[in-house]
Amino acid sequence: MDAAEDPTPTGSRRSAAAAFFDLDRTLLLGASGPILGEALRHVGLVRGEASIVETAAFRFFDLVGETLPSMFLARQGARAASGWPVELVREAAEAAAAPLAERVLPYAQQMLDEHRAEGRKLVLATTTPVDLIGPFAELVGFDDVVATRYRRRDDRYDGTIDGEFVWGKGKSRSVAAWAAANGVDLDTSYAYSDSYYDVPLLSIVGHPRAVNPDPRMLAIATLRRWPVIHFDLPAGVPKFVGVEPQQALQLLARPQAFPWVRFHVDGVEHIPRHGPAVLVANHRSYFDVLAIGYLLAQRGRPVRVLGKREVFDAPVVGDLATALGGIPVDRGTGSDEPLQQARAALAAGELVALMPQGTIPRGPAFFDPVLRGRWGAARLAASADVPVVPIGIWGTEAVWPRSSKLPNVTNVWNPPHVTMRAGPVFHLDGTDPDVDTERIMDAIAALLPDEARLPRIPSDEELARTYPDGRIPADVDAAGDHEAARRPGSD
Repeated sequence: MDAAEDPTPTGSRRSAAAAFFDLDRTLLLGASGPILGEALRHVGLVRGEASIVETAAFRFFDLVGETLPSMFLARQGARAASGWPVELVREAAEAAAAPLAERVLPYAQQMLDEHRAEGRKLVLATTTPVDLIGPFAELVGFDDVVATRYRRRDDRYDGTIDGEFVWGKGKSRSVAAWAAANGVDLDTSYAYSDSYYDVPLLSIVGHPRAVNPDPRMLAIATLRRWPVIHFDLPAGVPKFVGVEPQQALQLLARPQAFPWVRFHVDGVEHIPRHGPAVLVANHRSYFDVLAIGYLLAQRGRPVRVLGKREVFDAPVVGDLATALGGIPVDRGTGSDEPLQQARAALAAGELVALMPQGTIPRGPAFFDPVLRGRWGAARLAASADVPVVPIGIWGTEAVWPRSSKLPNVTNVWNPPHVTMRAGPVFHLDGTDPDVDTERIMDAIAALLPDEARLPRIPSDEELARTYPDGRIPADVDAAGDHEAARRPGSD
């Protein structure tokens, strides 16, 4: 999120800033209508089950967003509510609040928390009638609601709208009026919406954000250089026709797409179908990340991988790594930012993968049967209180050894075999990072083939393949007399 500018002085005091959020297809992935409709049926204000036409209309809305016909029908809602007791509507609203709150997208909740921590007022700006959405806004933690109001007479709705129909330009006028009445500076405020019809709203704030934009909103956002975000994905991860790049690539994760390697996958059932987990694996090759991606594709879940900053800074490759949801790590800086991003992804219910060894071991350390790791994975899993899934990788170095700049994709007649085994999940107690790290590395080692646990002296050719330039340093021998080479991740 951008840092907010200093609020503009007004007399002897400074104006506040606010963050305005649309509801449907912004805070929520789809429409709130099905939940609100069910609540209205529960209190007896709407009769019968949802019709096929109603269900189809909401599904169409979920896909394409607001349309003129759908908003025309929404405007007729006041007439349909004529004679309804206000008290029963409020009862329905209370019933719908919790189910709606459960559908707030994970990164939307984090964004709300960030704005709240920065001292900005949180305002729900929606066409949905205020009496029907107020309890939800209060439960989620909004400071106020700018919404359509139905006029009342003797505690019943009279079939008309009181003031603005909060949609399109009516929403922008309502938000502007609210800001003026509450001493809020729109130039330092934020607005979030998916809909082309909310362009007027986004145009009056200093920090517009297009969220899960419909096609016309996407075009406007692109032309005006407004940030485009998705509250069901980490920052920087795009979507195309509702699919993130990693999910699209998973469709290609079939043996036929990799004729130059033979994958052997085991233990996929240990990877949770839903919810957060930290995936930890040993590191043998630049090909390891792709191998993990292939494994996760068998489960149908994307994963956020922590990788070294150099990859993200590289032209083209760096943009791809970001689009795939990678998290850059600045090695040697001691920065906690990567772990914070990883914790945010876990809080959003995602999978996060990292390799505790840090980098591919070089020289004799590559052949050491004892795996040595760093604290990062243990700290992350313990602090986020999520399970750990160990993964043993073997054979990737034959596909892409460290001595090569690119993987060998020409060996289709006798392709190397790559084995990936996921083990049972476990939790860490977090009392001692050294003990937790050792437990992680032991769990990974237990998934490797027997040959991985046997000490041996590599040949000069094998040793050379573990160095970036394919040359063995003069002070290293195969027996491992050079102690620096034994340290995992040493450069």
